[in-house]
Amino acid sequence: MNQGASLMDRPKILAYYFPDWHTDPRNAKWFGQDWDEWKLLEAAKPRFDGHRQPRIPLDGRFDEATPAAAEHQIRLAKEYGVDGFLVDYYWYDDGPYLQGALDDGLLAARNSDDIKFALMWANHELVNIFPHDDPANESPQRLKNGAIDRAAFEKLARHVIDTYFARPNYLTIDGRPWLTIYELGNLIVGLGGVAETADALQWFDEQTRQAGFEGLHLDAVIWGVGVLPAAITLDDPAELVRKLGFRSATSYVWVHHADLGKFEFPQAEVGPLRAAAFAEYERYAAELDVPFYPNVTVGWDASPRTAQDREFIRGRYPWTTTFDPSPEEFKEGLLLAKSFLERHGQPHPIITVNAWNEWTEGSALLPDSHNGYGFLEMIRAVFG
Repeated sequence: MNQGASLMDRPKILAYYFPDWHTDPRNAKWFGQDWDEWKLLEAAKPRFDGHRQPRIPLDGRFDEATPAAAEHQIRLAKEYGVDGFLVDYYWYDDGPYLQGALDDGLLAARNSDDIKFALMWANHELVNIFPHDDPANESPQRLKNGAIDRAAFEKLARHVIDTYFARPNYLTIDGRPWLTIYELGNLIVGLGGVAETADALQWFDEQTRQAGFEGLHLDAVIWGVGVLPAAITLDDPAELVRKLGFRSATSYVWVHHADLGKFEFPQAEVGPLRAAAFAEYERYAAELDVPFYPNVTVGWDASPRTAQDREFIRGRYPWTTTFDPSPEEFKEGLLLAKSFLERHGQPHPIITVNAWNEWTEGSALLPDSHNGYGFLEMIRAVFG
C-alpha cells in the first residue's frame, strides 16, 4: 500500500454542484425571462408505473444565487460530512455562464469558509435539452460550443486564478489549486491537438505558479460511455492523462461506465450499474500513473429534461433507463469507494459524489420529500 494513505485516513467527500437553480442572462435569452431549471423540475410527471416524479426538494424552490440559500446548503454539507463542492463551471468563447450560484451565493455566504470548493470545468457542448422534444432526434440545437481556442482558454485561466484560487477555502492538493476538466476530447479539439493542449496546460500551470502556488492540480474526468448528445469518448484516456500532465482522475457519474441500452427500460436495478462502474475504476487504477478517485452516484433519471407530453420511450439522452436507488443502496456504493481507496492507497484520498443538487438528472444528496435526509445520513454513517 502506498504510504500516502492509511486505513485510518478519512477521505474528503466532494459533491458535484450543478448551478442552474437561479436566473441567468443567457437562459433568459434562450428560454425566456426568469427561466431556471426549477421550471423543468416542477413540470415533471410520472412517465411509467412506479416512476417517482416529480422529485420535490424538502426545502422547496429557492434562489441559489443568494447568500441565505447558500448558507443553508453549506450548513447541511458540514453537518453531514460533505467536505466540499466541485462546482460545475461553464466558460465559452465569450466568457462564463451560470456563475451566479458560485459568485453571488456560495462565495458570498457568511459561512463560505466552512467547506472547500473547487471548479469542475464543464466544457461539453451545450445543447437545447431544456426540454428535449424528440427521443429520436440525435442532433438537438447547439447553444454553445464547449471547445474553445487558446485565446478563450487563457481568459478562463486568468479569471480562475485571479477570482477563485486565492480564496482561503479553495481546494488545494500539496499547495496546488484543484481544477477538474470534464471532457478531454473537447479540450483537445478546441486547442488544436494533443501537443497544443499540453502546451496550454503547461502555460496554465506556470501562471498558477506565478500567482504564488506550487502549480496546478489538474484532475481529469474519464469514462467509457458518452451520455450527453455530443460527448466525445476516448479510446485511451490513460495515455492522454499522462501526456497532458494531469495529476489525478475521477468519474462524474456511474452511467458513464455502462451501456444503458443493455439495461432494463424504463427503470433498472442499480446493482449492475454500480458493479460496471467499479469494474472500470479498477481498470483505471491499474492503467493510470496518477491516483484515480472513485465516484458514488446517488441515482439517475433525466426524464424532467424531456418534453412531458411525449411518450417516454428508449432513446438518446435524456430518454434513457432510470435508476432510483434507496439510501441503503447508496450506502453500498460509499462502502465500495471506501474499500477501493484503502486497497489502492491513493494519496490525499477523495471520493466524488454525483451530485449535491442535480435533481433534473435524478441525482441529489439534498433532502427530498421521499427519502428525507437519507442520502446525507449515509455519508455521515460511513465516514463520520
